[in-house]
Amino acid sequence: MDSVRRALREGEIKKDMYERLECAECGEQLVTKNEPDEVGSIRACPECGQEWRQLP
Repeated sequence: MDSVRRALREGEIKKDMYERLECAECGEQLVTKNEPDEVGSIRACPECGQEWRQLP
């Protein structure tokens, strides 16, 4: 699982005009999954299921 920053640099994720994160493959807005035992949060695409870690 890559970080959100790395995915933005590699073009896996893009930002829309309101700075929301979107999956570049599907065009869907990413949802946030907060795991209580994890540092940061997980950003996931509801369409294709890819996940990226967002660190604080």
